[in-house]
Parts: sequence; structure tokens; C-alpha cells
Amino acid sequence: MRRCDSAMVRRCDRRVRFNPRTSHPRTVPSSHRRIVAPWHRPVLLLFILCIPALSFAQGWIEYVNRADFFAVNFPGEPKVQDFMYLSERAGRFPARLYTAAQGPSRYSVTVVDYSDAERIHTERAKGCPPLAHTGCTGSPTMGVGAWINDVRGAMEFAASKYIQGTGRVTFYGWNFIDLVEGRQIHVTNPDGSRTFVAIHMHENRLYVLEGTVPKGYPEPGLFQQSLQFLDKEGKTVRYVSVYTNLMPPPPRSR
Repeated sequence: MRRCDSAMVRRCDRRVRFNPRTSHPRTVPSSHRRIVAPWHRPVLLLFILCIPALSFAQGWIEYVNRADFFAVNFPGEPKVQDFMYLSERAGRFPARLYTAAQGPSRYSVTVVDYSDAERIHTERAKGCPPLAHTGCTGSPTMGVGAWINDVRGAMEFAASKYIQGTGRVTFYGWNFIDLVEGRQIHVTNPDGSRTFVAIHMHENRLYVLEGTVPKGYPEPGLFQQSLQFLDKEGKTVRYVSVYTNLMPPPPRSR
């Protein structure tokens, strides 16, 4: 982030001073004047424009989590909550919710571990009634208990919760971070607040980033854009072409 030098302001002294007795500006003697060069004006404007960014950046940290293989910018250390996530195909998967706030703005990352999906759905399928639909028991193309479909549809299932919610979806589309494909959703909520959502799937882990800000606040898009995926050594992952979960990964560029 570009930093604003406070010295920029010191170079921009006024040419006149206020005289409370006359209630009119009094010209400063030429010996006390500092000429404001024309090129100083753009510099002062740049400083003014940087003030909101500086305020926004206060307290933000790069949060690195090697257990769930990601890094992201948070407005402070997030709270962490473990829970079980119910998938589209009724599988129960271990998950973590990371939350942080900055004033009335809320930010969260949900990570769902689908890496054991085949075993979890194999156990679940044992409870399917006789002659049950393949959505319960699975098939050669869907996998036992339809675990393949569950993993492949994980991003769409997560997106459906926002699409079917009470807010108005203003954008839904395909996107990627470091060439890991995903989905983006923008929602205007009934109270006028805005929610930006990014959904990605990497190494059978589902990542759902959600930022919500009050009406009139800057949109929280930079939060989603700060996401990084990490490998087992804690190094940032970036591919040379688009990565799609459950497909052979492309070569890495770093």
C-alpha cells in the first residue's frame, strides 16, 4: 500500500493569515512567505486521497494459517470456531469459521475439508434404504454415496445459500485467485449493506470468503483479493494455467 508522507503537508503552507481584529485575511510579508510550487498541489491531493486508505489499513494484518493452507488480510486476529458442515449430499465434514470485525464491517473465512469425502459418504451410504436413489447410494460415475458429485458441486452449493437468501444478488460469476478457479457473488442486503463473497476449491478444501459493510461504505472487494493458497511447506501457490479441483493440477509458477 502506498504511504503518504506527512512532509507533503508541511510544504503546503498558506500564503495568508487570518487577523481576528479585522476579520479579513492579512497578507503575510514576503519575507515570511513560502511559495507553493504548482507541482505541490497534485502532491497535496495525493495525500488527501490517501487518508481513507490509511484509515482503512489501520489494524489490518496478513493472517497465515498453515493448518487450513491459506493466508488472507484480516482487520486483526480472527476468532476461530470449529463446526461440522452439512453438504449438499448430506455429508458431514469438519470445518472452521474465521471471523474478524472492523467497526460495523464484518469479515469471515469458512474452510470445509472435503479431503475425506469418499470415506464419509461410503459410511453414510450404508444407511441408505433398499432400492434407494443413486443420489444416496451413488454409482460408478458419481462414486459411492455420490461423493464425487458432492465435491464437484461444493462451490455451487455454497453459492446457492447466497442466491436464495433475502438479499438481492447484483453479480454472480466465475473468477480465479492465483489461477485457482472460483465464484464471486455481490449481494445488496435489505438494510442496504453490501456483501461480497468469494468461493474457491483447492486440494479438496472449500474456501468461502465473506465481507459485509454498511450502506455507503467502500465495497469489501480487497478482502477477497488478498486470499492466498499455501502448500504443505507454507509457500504460496500459483499456477501457470487455471486450476480445477479434482483435475490434474497444472504446473506451478512458484
